[in-house]
Amino acid sequence: MKRLYLSATDRKIAGLCGGIGEYFDVDPTIVRLLVIIIGIATVFFPIFLGYILGWIIIPRAPLQQPST
Repeated sequence: MKRLYLSATDRKIAGLCGGIGEYFDVDPTIVRLLVIIIGIATVFFPIFLGYILGWIIIPRAPLQQPST
């Protein structure tokens, strides 16, 4: 079962867009561009609030143990 996590490898601020990109198998840059476009269209407040809530609610990705 797939789970949504904050990205540990592809992060600019919190890893939220990277995590969403990994979950949906989409390039995180496209997710970031969509967030910016929606933010401009809605005067940033709803996107800002949603980003902060996602940052708080979505867990961080578990650390990968190096295989030996």
